[in-house]
Amino acid sequence: MLTAIETKDKIRNFLSKFITHQEWQDTDDIFALGFVNSMFAMQLVMFLEKEFLITIENEDLDLDNFRSIQAMSDFLARKSA
Repeated sequence: MLTAIETKDKIRNFLSKFITHQEWQDTDDIFALGFVNSMFAMQLVMFLEKEFLITIENEDLDLDNFRSIQAMSDFLARKSA
């Protein structure tokens, strides 16, 4: 099982592949900053499922679960519990 820091680093690296010139803080709201469209949101969901070996159900598709690196890390911790 990954630590929270390792989880955040993996998410940060994924975001950095698509959104360059941005130093990601754990609490940056990627939706409010305008970096996410519907296509990228689906890529993000698919990345999280594949990378962290989880299934994201319809009821998990709450924007608050994906709003920031911290929110995604917390969401993944809940899914793994």
